[in-house]
Amino acid sequence: MPRYDFYIAYLRFLAKRTERINDEVAEMMDILGSVADQIEAGQAETGQAETGPAEGKPVAFVLSAVQLRLGARALAGVAGFLQKQILPEVVANQNSAGERDVRWVIDTSMALTSKILMHAEITKDAEELAVTLPQPPTVH
Repeated sequence: MPRYDFYIAYLRFLAKRTERINDEVAEMMDILGSVADQIEAGQAETGQAETGPAEGKPVAFVLSAVQLRLGARALAGVAGFLQKQILPEVVANQNSAGERDVRWVIDTSMALTSKILMHAEITKDAEELAVTLPQPPTVH
C-alpha cells in the first residue's frame, strides 16, 4: 500500500460522509477533500507511492490563507471522530496494525491543527501554509 493511502482514505471518508448542514461545514469537507487530493498527487509526483517519502521532498499540502482556520477545524474533527468512533472498535478487535494507523492519524491531525492555528495567529490569517506530513507508521 502506498505510504499515506490510509490517511488519504480517512480524509476522503469523512469529507464524503459528513452531512453538509451549512456552508461552513461544506467548506471544511471540501478542504479535507483537497488535502487528500494534494497528498495523493504529492506521492505520485515524487515517487512516494511505491517507495515512501523521497529525501528532501516530503509529502505536503497547502492551505490558502482563507482556508487556515476551517482547515484546522476540519482536521481536528477528523481526530475527534476517530478518537470517539473508530479507535474503540479497533482496540476492541485487537487490530494492532489498525490501531497504530488510527492513532497516527489522530496524533498527526491534532499536531497539524496546532501548527495551522499557530501559523494563522502569527500571520493574522494573511499567508498560505505548506504543511509536511511526518513519516507514516512502519509496517511490521
